[in-house]
Amino acid sequence: MQYDQQGDGGPTTKGGRRPKRLRLLLIGGGLAFVLTAGGGAAAYKYGLFSDIGEPVSFGKVQKTSTAAAVSEAPSGVRMPTGPKAQFTRTSRLPDGTQIGKTTLTGAKSGFTGDVWVWVPKEYDEPKYAKSAFPVLISLPGGRGYPTNYWGTGPGLGLQKAVADGAKSGKSLPFILIMPVHNADTKHHFDASDIPGQPKMGTWMVEDIPDFTKANFRTFTSRDGWAFMGSSAGGFGAFKHVLKYPDRFKAAIASGVDIVPDSPLWNGNTQAMDQDNPEKLAEKLINTGGPDVYINFQIGTAETGREKAEKFMQDYGKGPVHTTLQVIQDGEHNGKSYVRGMREGALEWISKVMSAPTPDPTVR
Repeated sequence: MQYDQQGDGGPTTKGGRRPKRLRLLLIGGGLAFVLTAGGGAAAYKYGLFSDIGEPVSFGKVQKTSTAAAVSEAPSGVRMPTGPKAQFTRTSRLPDGTQIGKTTLTGAKSGFTGDVWVWVPKEYDEPKYAKSAFPVLISLPGGRGYPTNYWGTGPGLGLQKAVADGAKSGKSLPFILIMPVHNADTKHHFDASDIPGQPKMGTWMVEDIPDFTKANFRTFTSRDGWAFMGSSAGGFGAFKHVLKYPDRFKAAIASGVDIVPDSPLWNGNTQAMDQDNPEKLAEKLINTGGPDVYINFQIGTAETGREKAEKFMQDYGKGPVHTTLQVIQDGEHNGKSYVRGMREGALEWISKVMSAPTPDPTVR
């Protein structure tokens, strides 16, 4: 994904990675500022120091995953099937919502990696206790291992953007599922099952959805399932939607490459074609659907817009619906892409996804 040229799409300016010593100084300085500026009480109130690393659970109001509860679920709603994962708290946001982390061994891929989860406050409101929520599987740029920078903390603003959009009524209260998307720190796997390599495609489209269904109230149809990602994660996001349109409906793909480019393919073009978005879009057009929706996000201070626009021109037709969110002065990093989501991409994807349904008898 051209990491040496554009960076990793991560949280730092232009996708660059600050030296470790500088990062530690910045972190330490930030904590000192919080404390000296009178923010210590707030830090403890929101759990910055007090309960990080402790067990956390989600879905206090949802029915237990018993056979009776599953059978009583409203049409289109899948109650948690279990087994229930064990989460530890990694962050607590000012609105009381939390980010939790667990380690998952994929039953179908055989890969073991960490997964971060955030659920909106609406998820625990009694009026939504029997409602499904849409899922946004969120993929990072760069190596995406052993961490996913969307989930390791709220600093990039993704969780707050979703919460603010739901509060304003402009976008849906998505569940954010934030897994690692590569198998090690040395290679990128194109979010694919590359022959002879860990099955990162299966991890993403089989194990992660199965994990989500086991733990959360989700929609039974693809209308409740979408991806978002930046850089290498953006490639995976829109590739998965094109390859599995029966499972996923939409993607927000930011700062992406258009075709697979991992050296691990070793020139195996036949295998690469099965994970090439251009080939997948052409196949989807020829077979007539189902309809999928892709929002490309590109900042004016990064490269790649021409490639996205060419894909839209060549393949944005028939069942492949494409749009472009241009981020003024946006760079190749997560901060810029979250700004683009606030400026339109979240509202766009919310219009094609299913919304949770409140129980009119519960106030």
